[in-house]
Amino acid sequence: MHMADALVAPAVATTMYVCSAAAATYSVKKVRLESEPKKIPVMGIMGAFVFATQMINFTIPGTGSSGHLCGGMLLSALLGPSAGFLTMIGVLLIQCLLFADGGLLALGCNIWNMAFYGCFIGALLIWKPIMKKGFSKTKIALASILGCVITLQLGAFSVTLETMASGITSLPFGTFVATMQPIHLAIGFVEGLITTAVLIFVYEARPELLYGNTETGKKQGRFSFKKTLVILGVLVVLIGGCLSLVASSHPDGLEWSIEKITGSTEVESSGGIYDTVGEIQENTALLPDYAFKNSGSTFGTTFSGIVGSLIVVGVCVGVCYVFKFFRKKKGS
Repeated sequence: MHMADALVAPAVATTMYVCSAAAATYSVKKVRLESEPKKIPVMGIMGAFVFATQMINFTIPGTGSSGHLCGGMLLSALLGPSAGFLTMIGVLLIQCLLFADGGLLALGCNIWNMAFYGCFIGALLIWKPIMKKGFSKTKIALASILGCVITLQLGAFSVTLETMASGITSLPFGTFVATMQPIHLAIGFVEGLITTAVLIFVYEARPELLYGNTETGKKQGRFSFKKTLVILGVLVVLIGGCLSLVASSHPDGLEWSIEKITGSTEVESSGGIYDTVGEIQENTALLPDYAFKNSGSTFGTTFSGIVGSLIVVGVCVGVCYVFKFFRKKKGS
């Protein structure tokens, strides 16, 4: 659901950058108050996990469309809304600059649509209330599926609103909404199942890692903290390096919706700021579309999945130390 620059007018792009920056500023302030240094490696590994899994587009049967994990709900269920949101920003920034996945002008929109709803709405209005009276596998599944479906619907609707407000495409609002919402309902359900599987694994391995879980004495984890992270790290390498090679070739929900209306998955714009940001992104994208430039080698995808995941880990962990996140407070 990464929006391209051609969908967004500069005024709308600027507005969404401001909104996303405000949410990021709030998140930085909240995270700096936390005294949980163990979250630093979790932030890195799970950021890499979301990056890797977003490379795997799964086919939506009978539609000719595909979808991929968004990740906001998953991250916030482990890290909380603020840390999850900042991790998602890291993932989306790297995707945009190094892999040309999503437009640079539209980055503020993509952060809001894919990170804000999943991390804040998902964690605070869905996950937290459901887990209020205790954790269980059934509750985790309910919160994961409900959270992914609702937040992805909100994100898809925001895409149509931002496109309408921009007024630079021929996409009619009513038709665009009627096409976007159903396909993202299906994508959200599949994401909910994937999120459920990951969170139930964590619940069995180290239950205290789940956001809001204070019942650490009631359930003993199957693995140590270090072993749990190692298992998740191995999954990142397998997903990004191997499973990404068998990703669906069908257009994602946004591209599919545009194609249904216009007959093409691409919407183009040129001139002024579009040429400028396009040139910047072309210069920063070392592996455009997760492949080597001017090469059809499948090794480019494997390389992108592994190297991209490592960069996400480095960025997320590095930011934690630079901004002094999760520092152990005196007396804690």
